[in-house]
Amino acid sequence: MDCPHCTDTVLEFSLPKSYREPTHLPTHLRDETPDPRGGTICPHCLSVTLGATEDAPPLEAPRTETISDDFPRTEAGAVPFALTLESCRSLAMNRAVIERLLEATERAGVDPLLTLDRLLADPDIEPAVDLERRRHQLEQFLYD
Repeated sequence: MDCPHCTDTVLEFSLPKSYREPTHLPTHLRDETPDPRGGTICPHCLSVTLGATEDAPPLEAPRTETISDDFPRTEAGAVPFALTLESCRSLAMNRAVIERLLEATERAGVDPLLTLDRLLADPDIEPAVDLERRRHQLEQFLYD
C-alpha cells in the first residue's frame, strides 16, 4: 500500500484497543473510520492513516526499524508516538489528545522530544507536517 502523501510504501500496524477511543485519536482521523482496528505509518513522511484492518502486526521492533533506528521499539511507545506525530497537523484542535499521547509515550520509557529530534535529523525522513516548527509547542504541552 502506498502513502497518500508521498507514495512511499507504508507500514501497517494493529491499533491497541486503548488507542481506538476518540480521546486518543487526532480529530481529523476520528470520523474516517468509526471503529479503527489498525493503521499505517509512512516511513518517509511519518503520515498515519487508520482503517478497519485487524490482522496487521503490532507496531514494534524489528518492524519499526523500517521507519528509523530511532523510532520507539515497543508498541506501548510507538503507537502513541505515531499518533502524536499525526496529531501535529492541528495543534489547536488536538492539544488534549497530544498531551495524553505524549504522557503515554513517556510512560512507555520513550523521550518523545529526543526521539523527534533524532527523526528530524534523519536524512531519509521528510515529515509531511512541519515538525521542526511544532517541536516548541510540543515541549510546552509536555511540560506546562
